[in-house]
Amino acid sequence: MLENLGRPGRVLLLGGTSEIGLAILAALRAPADTQVLLAGRDEQRLEAAGKDLPFRCAVLPFDALSAASQRSVIDRAFADGPVDVVIAATGVLTPQEELDRDPALAARMIDANFTSHVTTLLAAAGRLRRQGSGTIVVLSSVAAVRPRKANYVYGAAKAGLDAFARGLADALAGTGVRVLLVRPGFVIGRMTAGMPAAPLSSTPAQVGTAVAAALESRASRVWVPRALGPAALALRLVPRPLWRRMRR
Repeated sequence: MLENLGRPGRVLLLGGTSEIGLAILAALRAPADTQVLLAGRDEQRLEAAGKDLPFRCAVLPFDALSAASQRSVIDRAFADGPVDVVIAATGVLTPQEELDRDPALAARMIDANFTSHVTTLLAAAGRLRRQGSGTIVVLSSVAAVRPRKANYVYGAAKAGLDAFARGLADALAGTGVRVLLVRPGFVIGRMTAGMPAAPLSSTPAQVGTAVAAALESRASRVWVPRALGPAALALRLVPRPLWRRMRR
């Protein structure tokens, strides 16, 4: 995907210390002179993450909860030339019981997992549309398919993001810009540390490999693992009284 540009490719990772985002970058089959822009709050962690990648890496300040930062990160990313891939990997997972005790935490989680993506990706889409090329990678979740009582605020945020990504893909049809919607199941990593693994779980590396392959294949949607797609269809058919009895 980045091999045939005729110039060094450029990739922007929003949420530059995200395990899944970094796994996607590590799985890309791209030239060593590809420039990767890691956008996040912790400069030291961003720089450390960049040293582990086989590309030229730079750090951009980005606070997903700041409206000014949401606007400026896209301006800075495109200031030095075209961007070929924008990966939206910002997100947090706050336990539902904490959200029940403090609704303000729910607002922050929705801002991080949904609102910030709308703002940054609309700005990025405008730049990519003017370029006439590029790909936006959106990390949704199987939680978007049908919210569960164990994490319904998280599921609601992901459902909003999923719908936004599908609408954005339709809006960009015919412009040369593509949206790749990624729907992983339970991912075993930092965000889910201490939680028992769910059926059809995956690792950040497995998600990264699947996304890199989807980018090369020009797919518009990818489930990780692949068997999760048919399983998600079945989830929609579970009667609601039975669904309510599910712990997870």
